[in-house]
Amino acid sequence: MENREETETETGRVNNEKKSENRDGSICGYNSLNQLLANHLDPPIFQEVSRLLLGFNCGKPLECISDDALDSAVALSSKHDFDLAVSLAYFESLRGPRIVRVGLIQSSIALPTTAPILDQKRAIMQKVKPIIDAAGASGVNILCLQEAWTMPFAFCTREKRWCEFAEPVEDGESTQFLQTLAKKYNMVIVSPILERDVNHGETVWNTAVIIGNHGNIIGKHRKNHIPRVGDFNESTYYMEGDTGHPVFDTAFGKISVNICYGRHHPLNWMAFGLNGAEIVFNPSATVGELSEPMWPIEARNAAIANSYFVGSINRVGTEVFPNPFTSGDGRPQHTDFGHFYGSSYFSSPDASCTPSLSRCRDGLMIAVMDLNLCRQLKDKWGFRMTARYEMYADLLARYLKPDFNPQVIADSLLRKEPAP
Repeated sequence: MENREETETETGRVNNEKKSENRDGSICGYNSLNQLLANHLDPPIFQEVSRLLLGFNCGKPLECISDDALDSAVALSSKHDFDLAVSLAYFESLRGPRIVRVGLIQSSIALPTTAPILDQKRAIMQKVKPIIDAAGASGVNILCLQEAWTMPFAFCTREKRWCEFAEPVEDGESTQFLQTLAKKYNMVIVSPILERDVNHGETVWNTAVIIGNHGNIIGKHRKNHIPRVGDFNESTYYMEGDTGHPVFDTAFGKISVNICYGRHHPLNWMAFGLNGAEIVFNPSATVGELSEPMWPIEARNAAIANSYFVGSINRVGTEVFPNPFTSGDGRPQHTDFGHFYGSSYFSSPDASCTPSLSRCRDGLMIAVMDLNLCRQLKDKWGFRMTARYEMYADLLARYLKPDFNPQVIADSLLRKEPAP
């Protein structure tokens, strides 16, 4: 009888937690998978599970460390999540360590989508500022924000009024806001925004602005791949970018930005690597029903295959819009995209990765990494040396021609078998 009562109580608790998950985006009341496992597994078992899920960095588990800078940042903004991980590299005789502290910010919108657009934008900026201040106080060298961070991800609606969030790169409000902070903290900031290209017919782009540690604009990159799946009706607003696969040589390392949907394209990741990227950021806006099983895999695989670090950022929360919409996929009309599940994390070229941030809270992820690891892993695995680029180039060149014939060798016996 006692066991039955315990089971019924536990069942009720689980049902309540499932309801809680629908409301706040948590996993049965826990902010992340890592937190759930840590609270339900004995420490030795959790350590082994973490080894299998997160990998080893230079033969050791990733360390969560604390220092004076981080402690001051936590005190500055205790309302947010803060994780600090360290990614090592092996000692070299001829090169000194190239230690870089890198940060990722995930956040939810600050006001309802029915609020005036300028109010929404400025409220987001004021909400994110304490997190940027915390990154600066923590000594972060390079910081990346999420895709279209100054606005709700309204591209599901197909309503053109959301284009009012677009701004020029050079003198836009968000650029000027971040330039001041970049200079203040001696920090490179990657700012993914909705760009208004004033010089080319007021065209709108999905763009990442690279702001240097002196407050200067180093350059920009426009999103290469535009989704046409589910509620992601982004081509109503902007088309594929025209900036190629640039690598930005900053004071703290060579960085690139693979915006959101580009993470589903392995050749897109490869191109940034061929151009010499050491850290590739993937600022995103994606929802659980569509992509969550893919989220912990794609960026980590890219880091391994291309021998660079990857920082993956996703926004959090459920954004509700005033007018119902549909997307031609058979679903009834609805007013939200679904839950943006956060879970930002870092991947290392040696296959290790950090635990992710929360699925439902704003957060700052900080990783300390040694960029020497990039070349060390190239030497170890020889992916560049053993790749057959000339073979791939020949196939791609033939594939692009209208008369392309796939290289398929059929079993000759298949044609001799009688039809059923």
